[in-house]
Amino acid sequence: MPFVKVQKNDAYFSRFQVKPRRRREGKTDYQARRGLVRQAKNKYASPKYRLVVRITNKQVICQIVYAKIQGDVILTQATSKELPRYGIEHGLTNWTAAYATGLLVARRALTKLGLADKYEGIVEPSGELELIEPLGEDEPRPFKCYLDVGLRRTSTGNRVFGAMKGASDGGIFIPHNTKRFPGFDPETKSIDAEVLQKYIVGGHVAEYMESLEEEDDERFKKQFASYLADDIGSADIEELYSSAYAAIREDPSFKPTEKDVAKWKAESAKHRTPKLTREQRRARIDEKLAAYKAGKLAVAEEEDDEEEEEAEEEDDE
Repeated sequence: MPFVKVQKNDAYFSRFQVKPRRRREGKTDYQARRGLVRQAKNKYASPKYRLVVRITNKQVICQIVYAKIQGDVILTQATSKELPRYGIEHGLTNWTAAYATGLLVARRALTKLGLADKYEGIVEPSGELELIEPLGEDEPRPFKCYLDVGLRRTSTGNRVFGAMKGASDGGIFIPHNTKRFPGFDPETKSIDAEVLQKYIVGGHVAEYMESLEEEDDERFKKQFASYLADDIGSADIEELYSSAYAAIREDPSFKPTEKDVAKWKAESAKHRTPKLTREQRRARIDEKLAAYKAGKLAVAEEEDDEEEEEAEEEDDE
């Protein structure tokens, strides 16, 4: 029999170290995180900021985050659920909504840092690559952060790049190129600015609405029922998004939604079991004991009746 080396012996298991919890759960790419968090040592305690973009089935979430030993700290955040305040009430997870959310978080962060007036960003985007440049030697440098996509695939046209484009046009310096924007041609290695501009103002949604209405009117009415209920057609899409961007720049501050606390408490109390006093608990126990004794007594009486019937039958025989 040939010699077989034992690979996983006692020494192996004594040195074995489990992976971090979020790695075991498949939630964090620590190699990517390490590169996004690590800062040069000669910059002392200056944090390295990240534009964290996460997209769920119902909303787009954008946060500006920096890491500390205790954990991540969120400088500011915005979600696409805030967009109805600016006039965007439908399609809160599409590419244009991601752009609007990125624009909102950028303007909100710069307002918080006191840089909103100095760095207004690209007010009228053209679809070309336009990075934020410093104003001058005596002026503060632009706020810089890096895109954090998490575990999402960075395919061309992905919505995370829409959020990045919105934040970049909002006045934040995010190092990037046009390789992953809609309209990029890998053969010529250039971008079609008209295609990207169309995505920024929701032109792709308007085109799809028109084509679907021509091909299948029934499906069009079903898919865009909420648009039609608010009397929004394909011709209104571009103006709707453009006015929303202007409104975001005018007032990017966060306003919490108003909640009816009394109604919420009434609803929660409806499903909550009321707490009983000691006397009430004692009375419930007495009721259960009485019911149990009464049931036991009834069973005993039934058994006696059955025995009497059996005895009578035997006498008759």
